[in-house]
Amino acid sequence: MFKKILFATTASPACDAAAKVAFDLTAKLNANLHVFHVFGYPSRGYSPFAVDVRTGEEVVVEPDYLAWVEEEMKNTYAAQMAGNKNITIRTQVGQPHTEILKTARKEEVDLIIMGSNTREDDIGATRFRQIAGSTMEKVVRSARCPVLIVSRPCRSCTQYFSNIILGTDFSGPSYHAFLFAVKMARAIGSRLYIFHALDIRQDVDSMPNQEEIEMQILKARKKMQDIYLPKLSGLNNYEIAVWEGIPYVEILKYAREKQGDLIIMAHHTREGDPEKTLLGATVEQVVLRSACPVISINRPEKIDA
Repeated sequence: MFKKILFATTASPACDAAAKVAFDLTAKLNANLHVFHVFGYPSRGYSPFAVDVRTGEEVVVEPDYLAWVEEEMKNTYAAQMAGNKNITIRTQVGQPHTEILKTARKEEVDLIIMGSNTREDDIGATRFRQIAGSTMEKVVRSARCPVLIVSRPCRSCTQYFSNIILGTDFSGPSYHAFLFAVKMARAIGSRLYIFHALDIRQDVDSMPNQEEIEMQILKARKKMQDIYLPKLSGLNNYEIAVWEGIPYVEILKYAREKQGDLIIMAHHTREGDPEKTLLGATVEQVVLRSACPVISINRPEKIDA
């Protein structure tokens, strides 16, 4: 399904979890892997200097320095690259998200893999809207292919990807994420779990009682059966579920219960220009906290094709 993969890395320990997924998935699918690192400018304008991500210092970018960094990257990933001739390593100077997107389009990659953060901080901390505006957010917003985001080492990813969790809210973008999930499940032979979290966060005075919640769950299940099941012809290895609660919390709980090794969600749920739409709050929190990789789907016209 994925023949060309771009792994955007800083070649630092912060990207180790994403690196494992990138190299393992490449080997499993016998794909071509582009390992790509961008030296960011220290200012908005062009500069002869770049920032070394490991030291944080400004360095003069010269051919010898680029060659040295590429050699260091080969040493860093030597064990993962051993015996695989379908892997190339390349460095570039520029705005990281711009260069990643340009390279992905030039190489016509099917998947971009990257970490949610390039720094070794507490990625699981209670933070809100702190990914937005980062390299990851900008890549996800404008990428023409799916973006697989890895926040931490995946304990359940022993077989990529045997249990796929699709998180849906019945929106148009979620439907396209569903089509992609079905396509992936068919191609890899995965078990597909279609999950909807009934959001019950309301004003205390208007909180529904349990009977009303149960009625809404039944309606949601009926909706899932009407919308999604007709598209599952020939795919017998699936399950649908509706839980109530805070959506991102319930998605993560469900993924843990089913030993999910991949979560697929729409980048956003609002209709509009994908390049102007921020990462949805629910998928952002899932990305921050998920124990397994998350694929963000942004371009329906590319996914459906």
